Amino acid sequence: MRRVVVAGNGIAGLTAADALRANGFDGELTIVGDEPHAAYSRPALSKALLLDGGGTAAHELPPATHGAEEILGVRVCGLDVERRLVRLGDGSGLPYDGLVIATGSRARRLSGLPGELTLRGLDDALALRGRLAGRPPVAVVGGGPLGMEIASACLAAGCRVTLVSQGVPLTAQLGPYLADVLVRAALDRGLTIVETAAARIEGRADDARVALADGTAVEAELVVSAVGDVPNTEWLAGTGLADGGVVQVDPRGLVRPDIAAAGDLAAFPAPHGRRRVPLWSSAIEQAKVAAAALVRGDEAPPLRFEPYFWTEQFGVSLKAAGRLPVDGEPVYLEGGPGGPALMRWTREDGSGTAVALNHRIPIPRLRRASRAAT
Repeated sequence: MRRVVVAGNGIAGLTAADALRANGFDGELTIVGDEPHAAYSRPALSKALLLDGGGTAAHELPPATHGAEEILGVRVCGLDVERRLVRLGDGSGLPYDGLVIATGSRARRLSGLPGELTLRGLDDALALRGRLAGRPPVAVVGGGPLGMEIASACLAAGCRVTLVSQGVPLTAQLGPYLADVLVRAALDRGLTIVETAAARIEGRADDARVALADGTAVEAELVVSAVGDVPNTEWLAGTGLADGGVVQVDPRGLVRPDIAAAGDLAAFPAPHGRRRVPLWSSAIEQAKVAAAALVRGDEAPPLRFEPYFWTEQFGVSLKAAGRLPVDGEPVYLEGGPGGPALMRWTREDGSGTAVALNHRIPIPRLRRASRAAT
């Protein structure tokens, strides 16, 4: 290969570009990103960046060293697989010998109303931080990790916050035990939680409301929705590469010998079924494997799934290595209930999940704890 195009300038695209160089690719490398910004830390957007009233350094990453030509602020809008050509929104095209598909995903929206905000990109975070300065009443729709992190930041900014959730927040993602720990911390900080079977957003930007299934509504000046994401695969229409809205890849991240995919839109075969894992750490691991496979083919190692998740909210730091959610009570390896703790859950198949709550621990050690026998 002499020319490689990386479609997407998020962490998957950035990592893929670095990994291409690390695996010996020294040809022409081009990265295309629809945002005008350099790659940044997306997890910081709902954590430190919203809480930082000063600068915006919380999201910054070290300068890139891959030496690629970066085309930023331009969207990819089509792909001709036979001609090996990526079409751009400005009417131009980029020929390639190898392609990395890493266009990620966007926030799913409940409505098209101006009263609904989402938090997906840097501009979203800066706009939300600006709105929080006036300390408006806030309604957050979505009881997953992102919704809870946004609610935590809004509370820390001095806002009155109501979280609207289908069921107990975080239960689907973490399991009842860990969800209870974080929900209790949220309630202690003053969060109001409203459970509903369904919700819709009504109103405008300065006077919004969340209509609930029972006919009541949550009134707020600011509504933020955090109800999942949608893979950015529309530009692949007609190529046969996007199946059901995702890009199906082999264990090395290849769609075909000259095309790899990684990040939020890629569905990798995993020990417990083919799946999409829209997490920061997973995007990095996938991109390293996919880039190596694009250069080295079958000589490159397949992806080894080692799930890792972390969140900070309501004064609680949680890091988890292994599959989530977890059921039942944990075994405490260090500490105990109510304090800094290292816990482990073991499944019938012998696999484990280790979780650190307000407990400083290097990620490799946490992963070893997840694999250790109790």
